[in-house]
Amino acid sequence: MRGRSKLPLVALASLVAAATLVYVVRGSVPLAAMVLGFALSLVGLFALLAWQFGLLNVSSAEARLPLLDAVADAIGDAAVVTDARGLAVYANTAYLTLAATANGSARAGRLVGMDVLYSGYPDFAEAVYQLAQSAKDRKAQHRDVRVAASSSVPGAHESEAKWLRVSVSPSNGGHVLWRLTDITADRASQESAFSRLQFIITYLDHAPAGFFSTLPEGNVDYVNATLAEWLGLDLADVQGARLPLSDLVGEETARGLKAIAPVAGGSRVDRFAVKLPLKSGGVMPATIFHRSDFDAEGKALPFRSMVLRADAALPAASGQLLPDLAAVAPVGLARVSADGTLQFANGVFLGLADQLRLHGPLSAGVAVAQRDNLVKALARALEMDEPQKLELDFGSTPRAVALTLARVPGLDDVVAFAVDRSEKRTLEVQLAQSQKMQAVGELASGIAHDFNNVLTPIIGFADLLLAKMRPTDAAFGDIMNIKQNANRAAQLVRQLLAFSRKQTMQPKLHLLNEAISEMGNLLGRALGEKVTLETNYARDTGHALVDINQFEQVLLNLAVNARDAMPKGGKLSVKTYNVDKGTEVPNSPGLVDGNYVVCEISDTGSGIPKEVIDRIWEPFFTTKDVGKGTGLGLSMVYGIVKQTGGFIFCDSEVGKGTTFRIYLQRLEPEAVVAPAEPVKAEPVRADFTGRGRILVVEDEDSVRAFAVRALTSRGYTVLEADSGESALTVIEDDTDGFELILSDVVMPEMDGPSLLAEIRKRGIKTKLIFMSGYAEEAFERNLENPDDFAFLQKPFSLKQLIEKVKEVMG
Repeated sequence: MRGRSKLPLVALASLVAAATLVYVVRGSVPLAAMVLGFALSLVGLFALLAWQFGLLNVSSAEARLPLLDAVADAIGDAAVVTDARGLAVYANTAYLTLAATANGSARAGRLVGMDVLYSGYPDFAEAVYQLAQSAKDRKAQHRDVRVAASSSVPGAHESEAKWLRVSVSPSNGGHVLWRLTDITADRASQESAFSRLQFIITYLDHAPAGFFSTLPEGNVDYVNATLAEWLGLDLADVQGARLPLSDLVGEETARGLKAIAPVAGGSRVDRFAVKLPLKSGGVMPATIFHRSDFDAEGKALPFRSMVLRADAALPAASGQLLPDLAAVAPVGLARVSADGTLQFANGVFLGLADQLRLHGPLSAGVAVAQRDNLVKALARALEMDEPQKLELDFGSTPRAVALTLARVPGLDDVVAFAVDRSEKRTLEVQLAQSQKMQAVGELASGIAHDFNNVLTPIIGFADLLLAKMRPTDAAFGDIMNIKQNANRAAQLVRQLLAFSRKQTMQPKLHLLNEAISEMGNLLGRALGEKVTLETNYARDTGHALVDINQFEQVLLNLAVNARDAMPKGGKLSVKTYNVDKGTEVPNSPGLVDGNYVVCEISDTGSGIPKEVIDRIWEPFFTTKDVGKGTGLGLSMVYGIVKQTGGFIFCDSEVGKGTTFRIYLQRLEPEAVVAPAEPVKAEPVRADFTGRGRILVVEDEDSVRAFAVRALTSRGYTVLEADSGESALTVIEDDTDGFELILSDVVMPEMDGPSLLAEIRKRGIKTKLIFMSGYAEEAFERNLENPDDFAFLQKPFSLKQLIEKVKEVMG
């Protein structure tokens, strides 16, 4: 290597001399010879070590290893090697020449490192320091430094500036290779390319057409000034892949630009007639010529598009009228080739299924089971002049689409018209379901009415028997069992009426948090020990107008169902919160916008399968084993909530649990009028006997017989009629008059309300009590004066009948 090539010879010579001297004189002067030999040996060893570690250098012109020098000079760049201490130990010819030019003759022959070579130039000094630190960390790095014109730094000339690249490459032995490369030409080429790019961008910005490019992930990478000006956009907001494509061209256009079937290693150019959104509002009709490129694997590359305004667009050529019409069409429009390839489609058509691609098969967006129908319809459309109509399911989440295929005159293509009927189909299903539920509700209410007529005499005659017996009588227990089971049947009837929304309700303003909190113990007992009850009430939830007894029944039914869904235990959460008007509420179809108090009941049970969840509100539908449920629980819940004017929704996932959300109309506290103080009821008198004439009007013989017998036993004079017309005849023929008329509501020929209207027309002011299995509200709205009568809900007991009569007659 340069500066040390002869030093190993000196060391070897010293060692050989020492050995020879010791051998020659060992017989005459042993001690002196040994001392001299030892001294020469030390000189030799020191020389070898100094040569190895670079402690002794000589002129580079005096020592060269030809092979190593040739390799180092072949690098081309100026190169110098430093040791672990940073001292230069070797340099190639290019570096020595540069160092000689920099240092002058005063330092000629001295080998210096890069730090000394550029010690007078601050930018170089900083770069060399940073690279030295990287070398210590055993990291290869480089720095580019600009040498100004007229600088005294090596490599710079008076007439021009230079760019030099300094790099370090550490080795395993602690040595570091420093290289100095002149990159002036490369920088000039880069600056020239940048200038050219700037020129192209300036040219595009002033072009009479709009241009934009988009990255594969869907963000806009470039928009020229012309297009930004047309759309009223700020260039700073649209450059640098920050703007989604849909924000630039609209959802439907973006869908069309991205829905291009890939072609491996190729490209496609498509024409779109579109309406681009303006920042100020409105749209700008335009034509987009869109180029899509794909790599060898068919992966999308960044695509480019040119935009022409509608007034500057090229005239529509033959076969190009369809895109112009499709841009403004409210339905899906497409052109399909004879082999089923989608040649063109507007955004509405492409939005029917994510699988649809331009230049791809139309069948890709159709349900697999229906693709044969599509192929057959396409073939018939090409063979016949009549359009082919069919309904298909598009997309992975099926959308019902009415598709019409018609052949283009003179071409072997078919035009496809698509109308999304998903919403219409949903409405049809909902209407059918509503009609079915209405029919079931009417049936349930009819059954409840008839059943109440059966239960009324059972309970009433049981009361008559019990009134004549002592608890010690043998038959007393049997009759009591009859009455208790009749009352259980009456509870089922009330559930039917709740489902059909014809039960009697007494809604009042309540703070829902307080009402639910008071039910805590009851819910805890219903849930049992394995299920944990957790409550979370929001503040200021406002007031809700509910019948609190009915609402408690709702919560109790939901809690029992949740318990049954968690046989191994779990958690039931009840929480309340407000939903304000204008709030978007997901998974709540049909919810009217407004202010609500929400009661949410969630469990961690087994969940409800999708095929079952649509039927949970149906009466008599249950997934429980035979004998373990009536299927009326949730239908009753639904009926109570609906009759209250609220909404109820269910979200469930198998294995994760179920959530019921009840929305009740909210009244703000300041809008609530304080309810009047309740009037204290007078103590009920034990004596319910009375005097007076009563007319009982009832078409059910057993109910009429019970009422007549019960009232007669209490001292009243009772007449009876089996219909409204018969009652009018009795009233007209009777000269003494009646103090009270006890009438059924639903009767053949003339019902109770009609009877009331007739006797009022005749000036008869007799008091009247209606009996019915339906709710009072079911018929009172049809009367001119709803306060002109009292009401007795069927089924009723003997005591309830006598109390109501005594109350009305006074």
